[in-house]
Amino acid sequence: MDPLTALRDYTMRNQLEKIRRVDNEYNFNNEYSFPATLETAYRSKHIQNHQKYTLETLFHFITNHHLKHTEYLQQARSFRIPPVTLPDRKPLLDYLTGITSTSDSLDPEIINNYPSYAYNTVPLPPLDVSKNPIQLIKEMESPLRDRDTILQCRNRDFYGVLTNALKRDEERQKAESMQRKDNLVAKSRLERGGEEGFDKPKMHLKGSKIGEGVPIILVPSASSTLITIYNVKEFLEDGVFIPTDVKVKQMRAVKPDCVTVQKKFSRDRVVTAYEVRDKPSSLKADDWDRVVAVFVLGKDWQFKDWPFNDHVEIFNKILGFYLRFEDDSVESARVVKQWNVKIISISKNKRHQDRAAALEVWDRLEEFMRSRSH
Repeated sequence: MDPLTALRDYTMRNQLEKIRRVDNEYNFNNEYSFPATLETAYRSKHIQNHQKYTLETLFHFITNHHLKHTEYLQQARSFRIPPVTLPDRKPLLDYLTGITSTSDSLDPEIINNYPSYAYNTVPLPPLDVSKNPIQLIKEMESPLRDRDTILQCRNRDFYGVLTNALKRDEERQKAESMQRKDNLVAKSRLERGGEEGFDKPKMHLKGSKIGEGVPIILVPSASSTLITIYNVKEFLEDGVFIPTDVKVKQMRAVKPDCVTVQKKFSRDRVVTAYEVRDKPSSLKADDWDRVVAVFVLGKDWQFKDWPFNDHVEIFNKILGFYLRFEDDSVESARVVKQWNVKIISISKNKRHQDRAAALEVWDRLEEFMRSRSH
């Protein structure tokens, strides 16, 4: 096999990647091995004396024929490989890729007089058929790992796994602790309610000194506060804080003027309903008698045009709450701390703690309602 025929054969079979250059020879997938500078039978018509192209010139050309001729020349020059001339490119490419079966640039005498360049292989020793096949395989193997090296786990650090496991266990214990607290609170209320059997929860609208009708809870109308008319129902009824912007997208509706909430995540037999509003200016004189609580924003303008003289009178007649994130700065609650207001802190990420915060609001509110109804 001559090098030109071998190169053409590999090109037509799309197996050029199997040709490797080792030192100064080209190895054709262990079938043939030719010197890189060996002249092939392909002659150039545009070089003096019709010089023949070497194997390295043809291989470099066929693997880079997609380049522009100027780029191809620069690359060949950088590798110190004689290039194919521009007029020879098209007919040479057609011959190597099989578009044409012959070329007048071929020298048939050289093709027929090439020495044998078959790849030299070393024959394998005969197998000992007397041995077990598994034993023969094991004799050829070199063990890289055994049971001891695997158990040692070198260069492995499981500290991150340990810390994550401890963190999850800590959060689970906190959640169980809060659940036990909720159960104890519910149990104490049942014990205070007497020894009567459990009746179906009924709506109980308190009146008396507070004012006839459904009690009212006021929330800020500003969207910058944590609790608004959009998310107050989920927080007080379900014990889950949902940011206002998220709740607005979920509702996809006009802002409600009033929302009714009731405590439903306890075992109390008497359920009190409350109206939640965020427009104090729309309240009439009789409505103000029903206002029992307010979530404050921490700004004085929230109480503009309220029918009270000052903050002392407001929070003497109305229960005040201030909802904040537990990691907010102390400065954010500086004004609120001067008022008779209960500060309720929630976590930015730990939603399982919202239930305890909502329960604290209900405890204060129910205690306030009992004290005002006598």
